Amino acid sequence: MMILRKTLRARQALATFAAATAVGAAALMPAAAAAQPAPSAECKAALDARAQNPNYPRDSVPRYIKTPTGYLLVLRMGDNVFEQIEAFAICEKVPSASLSAIGFANVTFGFWDAAKKQFNPRTFRNVEMASIVGSLAWKEGKPSIHAHGVAGDSSFDTYGGHILSMEVGTGSLEVTVVTHPRRLERATDPRIGANVLGLHDTH
Repeated sequence: MMILRKTLRARQALATFAAATAVGAAALMPAAAAAQPAPSAECKAALDARAQNPNYPRDSVPRYIKTPTGYLLVLRMGDNVFEQIEAFAICEKVPSASLSAIGFANVTFGFWDAAKKQFNPRTFRNVEMASIVGSLAWKEGKPSIHAHGVAGDSSFDTYGGHILSMEVGTGSLEVTVVTHPRRLERATDPRIGANVLGLHDTH
């Protein structure tokens, strides 16, 4: 009987110690780690590639990774390029960045009509983007992308200009994002009716 009582006391002591240890660990745990917020819709769109696009491999793969100078995105056939970059920028809170890319696409170029203050669009399908360059900034709280590109077709004819929209074609599109520490804003210049990148610090 004495041995049984000692055993029960020992078990109770161990249970009390374990509970106290758990409480202490929880108190030391950062609030962010204790309760991780659910990812936003923008983060899900940027990260959950397979759920959004069946052209990705069956295994879970990210749309982008971190690099020493910023990020590298690899988008697959069917991805809306601007939508994916915008979702990524919101998710990673990118202040501003320079963009460059190569790959396959269906692209709509626009030539600026200064008199009408609007773009004249023209779409090219199944072309290879030999070069894309641009910038990522913000306008009215949303990501704002300004990009130009050169596209080539199977006859080796080339076309280029301001990119109005773009979807990844039969292949992939690799986007290099070089981030900048300052948040930059884009605003409409009333004299020309077009967006212009501002270089003043917004914070």
